[in-house]
Amino acid sequence: MDVMLVVDMQVGLRNGLPKYDLLGVVGRINALGAAIRKRGGRVVFIQHNGGEGDSFEPGTPGWRFLPELKRAPDDLVVAKSLNDAFHDSPLSEIVDNLGAKRLFVTGWATDFCVDSTIRRAVTLGRTVVPVADAHTVSDRPHLSARAIIEHHNWVWGGLIAPGGVEVMPTHAILNGNT
Repeated sequence: MDVMLVVDMQVGLRNGLPKYDLLGVVGRINALGAAIRKRGGRVVFIQHNGGEGDSFEPGTPGWRFLPELKRAPDDLVVAKSLNDAFHDSPLSEIVDNLGAKRLFVTGWATDFCVDSTIRRAVTLGRTVVPVADAHTVSDRPHLSARAIIEHHNWVWGGLIAPGGVEVMPTHAILNGNT
């Protein structure tokens, strides 16, 4: 079974600098989620729990998922408090119980939570598919968001991974090239 992780796509990400192609990323996440559900896979939304006064403080508007995301009633939600969605969360057990063969990883922020989650999945021996055009970030003082995304896609493609890593764009996945 395929499982798609949607990392931290919450209202609080709209704070600060604009996120690269945010609405395009949301659209691709929605399309991929629908395709994975149709194939019998599952979608897991990762929800960051920030501290008091943080943009992602539980129960605040920033903590909620982006309203543009299309969620299904049987989608799962996993709370996290660090960059790595597996750390001190039930995510690994959930993925095991679902019988996940591949993890498709999408979300925000490319260089922090998405990257940490991908690297942890790799070290856990998972087969990981970072979705090349379904993660986002804002410009950093030293790099543009686009450069960060391109760089991370390149790095992930070169990871030495027991389960394998294949960086793929949404259209290739939707067209069955997986």
